[in-house]
Amino acid sequence: MPDQAITSFPPPHNRRRTLLIVDDEDGARASLRAIFKDDYELLMAADGPTAIELVQKNKVDVAVLDIRMAGMSGVDVLERIKYIDSSIEAVMMTAFETTETIRKALRLRACDYLNKPFDVADMRAAVANAMQRRSFDTEIFTNTEKLQALLKELQDQKVEGEMVRTRGDIYASIIHDINGPLTVISGFLQLLNQRIGKATTLGEEDVDFVKDRLRTMTRQVTNCIEISRRYLGFLRKQPVEVVRVGVNQLLVDLGHLLRMHPSLQNNQFEIQPLAVDIGVKMNGTDLIQMLLNLAVNAFQASTQAHRVDITGEVLPAPLDLTQFKDGPGTRLLNIENFQNTAPLVQLRVRDNGAGIPLEVLPKIFQAYFTTKDARQGTGLGLNIVQRLVQEGGGALQVITQPGAGTTFNVFLPGTPLAK
Repeated sequence: MPDQAITSFPPPHNRRRTLLIVDDEDGARASLRAIFKDDYELLMAADGPTAIELVQKNKVDVAVLDIRMAGMSGVDVLERIKYIDSSIEAVMMTAFETTETIRKALRLRACDYLNKPFDVADMRAAVANAMQRRSFDTEIFTNTEKLQALLKELQDQKVEGEMVRTRGDIYASIIHDINGPLTVISGFLQLLNQRIGKATTLGEEDVDFVKDRLRTMTRQVTNCIEISRRYLGFLRKQPVEVVRVGVNQLLVDLGHLLRMHPSLQNNQFEIQPLAVDIGVKMNGTDLIQMLLNLAVNAFQASTQAHRVDITGEVLPAPLDLTQFKDGPGTRLLNIENFQNTAPLVQLRVRDNGAGIPLEVLPKIFQAYFTTKDARQGTGLGLNIVQRLVQEGGGALQVITQPGAGTTFNVFLPGTPLAK
């Protein structure tokens, strides 16, 4: 049908706008063609189904629709083409205006409503206004798409940056965490070399000495493997198997680590086991690492020789959190994730060193923050402690007094040991 012919469009970014004219009267279509043929690309349809097919196959900006047509009414056609492309603007026209048709047209967001016979100037103004609205809508849509693309790009860059930063933090944490077990292994190897390096035969006492040190070294190798698995599991988003061991056994292993740690120097330390042994709901290697970092931090609290004590107790009732008030020298962390159900295990690391300057206290758990020189501190120890406490559903309290020392209290949900 000649009325349906359409010339090829220029590229979308500079093409002429497309006007769809839908009227079952030949004269009305001819009049509208004469009015707009020099201004827009025209699509002509004598009935509703033809108009819908043209919208499906072409990019239409504005449609001029006669309301009263044989078969599908103009309102029905408008509803269908809005379903295909809701951004199409519409100008409705009819020789039989009714309140109901106006109401339906407005409900479908028709841009204008003209009576037949129409005035050419009014029709031109109505179509121009519809085209302008279409341009505004297209521009808004395009800008919205650009904004969404930009936001997605920024988000992708942020996620990628976070992933790079997270991986860097994890690698640094692995090196930091396995340094303790490796120090013990290195120290015990030196002791073994001193004890039996030049011996041609081993007595019973030497054999017992070697067996004891080898057992300790084996535990530390296992600790290194567990630490590596924990961090690799985090990178791969895999659940890490939780190996639960009694707290007292973990304190014994901690003692082996601390006795060989270079930060011990001339400081004194003592570890008191729990009066009644109990397990905690976290990986045993994580608990050792947590206490090791706190103890090393306590050893490094002063350049003068001082004392560090590690003690613990089982709490038979939940904590009364109203009794914990933050102050200039006191902080309680991870309350929002704290599993405050009995029994609880309280582990305390206390030193009588120099204390933490009050202006420094709010920063001590930040990653890479340190007041020590590069040979002593990486700024990761306390940050790792906080993360492990949070992952274990615990709470962490720090109490410090400049010149009088610092106490870290770790509260963890306990679990009875299997018999």
